[in-house]
Amino acid sequence: MSVHTLEEIYTPDVLTMQQHRYADAVAEFAKLYGCEPTRCFSAPGRTEVGGNHTDHNHGKVLAAGVSLDVIAMVIPADDGIIEVKSAGFPVDKVDTADLSVKKEEEGTSAALIRGVAAGFVKNGHIIGGFKAYTTSNVLKGSGLSSSAAFEVLIGNILNGLYNDHTVSAVEIAQLSQYAENVYFGKPSGLMDQMASSVGGFITIDFADPSKPAIETISFDFAASGHCLYIVDTKGSHADLTPEYAAIPQEMKAVAGYFSREVLGDITRQQIIDALPELRERFSDRALLRALHFADENVRVEEEKQALTNGDLDAFLDTVKRSGRSSYMYLQNVFAASDPADQGLSLALYLAETVLDGEGAYRVHGGGFAGTIQAFVPEGKLDAFRNAMENTFGEGSCYVLSVRPFGGTEVKLV
Repeated sequence: MSVHTLEEIYTPDVLTMQQHRYADAVAEFAKLYGCEPTRCFSAPGRTEVGGNHTDHNHGKVLAAGVSLDVIAMVIPADDGIIEVKSAGFPVDKVDTADLSVKKEEEGTSAALIRGVAAGFVKNGHIIGGFKAYTTSNVLKGSGLSSSAAFEVLIGNILNGLYNDHTVSAVEIAQLSQYAENVYFGKPSGLMDQMASSVGGFITIDFADPSKPAIETISFDFAASGHCLYIVDTKGSHADLTPEYAAIPQEMKAVAGYFSREVLGDITRQQIIDALPELRERFSDRALLRALHFADENVRVEEEKQALTNGDLDAFLDTVKRSGRSSYMYLQNVFAASDPADQGLSLALYLAETVLDGEGAYRVHGGGFAGTIQAFVPEGKLDAFRNAMENTFGEGSCYVLSVRPFGGTEVKLV
């Protein structure tokens, strides 16, 4: 049964803060509904560690659930109505008697709620109503995927209240993706939901997207002597959609030369052998991105092996190589359409300077603007934070840990 205590979920340094956070959530729930919650659930944000821009071409990814999460205080309701009040947002109400796609709900949290419930029904699971108050510290726009955490949270509530935790974490991730694709209207991959739902370090092989191969990796990051930093460079993602879209388009175009739809079916050597002809048909950037894809798949396997062997140095070295490949070959660290704005490049330079051969650093998530990721040794935490906040402003640097559990019910004391 997927039920864990606060002490199991959170590290000792944040436990007291989390206890206060949960107590505040209980109090807010009581104000809303006039009673105390009977159940509690949590779902973490996620970070991509390896496999930058590989999932959409059926490649491999290394991801991890992180210590920031969205939590929900809950009571079941027998009227079939799902009512969710998220801190800072209006109440969402979804009648489970009508789970059809609502065009007017596209892009809203109500669409995610309705979509997850519809996914449960589609797969033969039981659903019902509930009232919930949620609060989240998963940073929006940080690449930690707050929407996936919310979807996984709703899935865990329905799983705990009505299915006795019999729906697997993998299936909850797939139903969450279904909600985001079909109801919310965003054609996302499965990495975000899978990392949030399963937790810890995981690798995902998307060779068959309908049945992704998932492996969990047993590695005690808390004992590694490093912290995971996410640095928000405060860059805007506005008008960057064409930049993001060009990456899978260019990769798939190269795959088309080999009569394949995606690069997951193509080897590095095939690309290298065909370079003379490929250069006549495609841009050099498209070819570099295809080569990045092939090499990144290998790096994911190397990262997995390093973590499995407890070889932290090999893992960190591979993370750095992944970051260099993203910068030089994938070319998603700044937008070609806006070369004056290079906040990510500046953050990577500062990371390299402060870490001075230790730790690791790379672009985080989709790239072009937003955040970098860094594994920082404990002796350099203050120096790293100071350098980043001096440049990008106070509160731009977030220290995280890798959470060993994904979506879960939380035992209320």
